[in-house]
This record gives sequence, structure tokens and C-alpha cells, in this order.
Amino acid sequence: MELALVIGVIVIALVFDYTNGFHDAANAIATSVSTRALTPRAALFMAAAMNFVGAHISTEVARTVGTGIIEPPTGTHGLVVVGAGLIGAITWNLITWYFGLPSSSSHGLIGGLVGSALAASSVVHWDGVVQKVVIPMILSPFVGFLLGAIIMIAILWIFRRSNPHRTSKGFRYAQTVSAAAMALGHGLQDAQKTMGVIFLALYTGGFLAINDPIPQWVILAAAAAISLGTYSGGWRIMRTLGRRIIHLTPAQGFAAESAASVVLYTMAIAAKAPISTTHTITSAIMGVGATKRLSAVRWGVAGNIVTAWVLTIPAAAFVAALSYFLLHWVVE
Repeated sequence: MELALVIGVIVIALVFDYTNGFHDAANAIATSVSTRALTPRAALFMAAAMNFVGAHISTEVARTVGTGIIEPPTGTHGLVVVGAGLIGAITWNLITWYFGLPSSSSHGLIGGLVGSALAASSVVHWDGVVQKVVIPMILSPFVGFLLGAIIMIAILWIFRRSNPHRTSKGFRYAQTVSAAAMALGHGLQDAQKTMGVIFLALYTGGFLAINDPIPQWVILAAAAAISLGTYSGGWRIMRTLGRRIIHLTPAQGFAAESAASVVLYTMAIAAKAPISTTHTITSAIMGVGATKRLSAVRWGVAGNIVTAWVLTIPAAAFVAALSYFLLHWVVE
């Protein structure tokens, strides 16, 4: 029974990883597509490939998610807790994708795990949630906004006397690099979260010890799932990020992607924190747009996005809690 549950949870985790890919495909390529630096299909292929590579760079975020958020009991009961958390995250992903809102798959996953753990009266590592999730969740958008604005101001000053047409063409080429860097950061961050959940399922089922390294097949499976999801695309959210917040130029797209990439790498490698790629790129786009004039940013759309951010963790937690009660009744 436990082996069947472990396999079931791993399958659900990979489904979440796939939905994470198509939900967050826009994070890496929306700006490049909207400025016509890349065609949509070429951008998706590039993003999928870089997601796969990024997933292999580090496993620090996976370790945080796998051991630092909740501590479910071993055996069948613990596997039900993990599975319910994943269902909560997947449900919120699909809801926000349908409405074209770039919410955070990462925080949906964290909210789902916490919600199912609370419903099951399992241990929640609140210090880990605060230090590795809540504080980075608050800081990363501010840093992304500020860094995006700084990079854009620097670009405007450096190229203030250059030919506008030639400069725009140059930044279209540069966006290929910045979009690839952003996609690499997405793989570095988001694929690891699924690795962490699969590790948690294997540990809860008794197939791994807490200090064991993450198996290579887990890394490959998570990398492949998020890459396939990314290649399938997320056009609704792409329109929101690429066009509805602000009409981007190639230079602005480059600045936003560069700023977001720096934040993603720093948080994943230095802080080992599972931050939201969605929050980071969206706030960077807002910061870049605000350097032109505050009215250039469509703050009404931005307000809807922030509302989705605030709702993500409690909404995913609520769905996960309901899922836990249902699974507990059916399985146990």
C-alpha cells in the first residue's frame, strides 16, 4: 500500500511540475516575445532547454522544501499529507492560469504543504516557513523592482546619445541572452521544489534517510516534467506579463530579465530560499516601467496580480486541507 502511495505522490508531484512549467513559461519569455526579440515557439524551446539545464545546477532549494517546511509522520498517513498538499497547489495553479493571473506556483506548493499538515495536525517548521518563504517572499519583489529600475536607468544613461533604431536592434539580440538566463533561473528555482517534494515522499515512505542525497532519477524526472510543461506554453499569462502591465521595449525587456535573473540566482544559491520567479519578474517589469513614468505601468492590472499573490498561500492551503480530509477518508 505504501509503495503504491509513494508512486502516486510522485506522479502527482510530476503533474504539479508540468503545470508549474506551463503556468510559469511566461516568466522567462513573455518580455522577449512581446518585444519580438524571439518568436513564441523559439522562445518556448529555448526556455524549456534552459529549464532542464538549470534544474541540474544545485539542489539546495530542494533540500529546503524537502526537509525545512513540514515534517509529516512516516507511512501511509504522511504520504496522504504530502499528496493533499500537491493537490492544493495544482488546483490553485489551474485556477490562476485560467484567469491569466501570474501567481506563484512556489507559494502555492508551500501553502498546500502547510495547509495539509495543519489539517492533519502534523509538524510545521514555522521558523523555516518564515525565514525561507515569508521573508524572501516579501523582499524579492522589492529587490526585483529596485534592481530593474536601476538597470534601466543605467541603460538610459549609457545609451543616451546612441542611435535609437540601432540600440533597439542590439537589445533584441541581448534579450536572447537575458531570456536564457531567466529560464535557467526558473529551472534552478522551480524544478527543485518538485525534487524536494519527491524526496519528502520517498523519506516519508521509508525509501530514503533524511540526510541522503537527492537521487539522480528524481532530478532528471523533475527537470523533464518542468521542461515539457514550459514547452507547452502558457499564453494567457504571457499576455498579462508581456503586454498588459506595460508595453515593453527591447531595452526594458533586457533590464527586467537581467534584474530578475540576479535575484533568482542569489536566492537559490546563496540563501537556499524557494522564491517565486513570478513575483520577481513581474516586480522587475514594474520597476523598469516606472523609470519612464509612473503612469506607464497599468497599476490596475498590477493590483489584480498582487491580490493573487496575497491569496495564493491561504487559498492553496484551504484546498489542500479539504483534499487531506477527502484522501484521509478514502485511503486510511
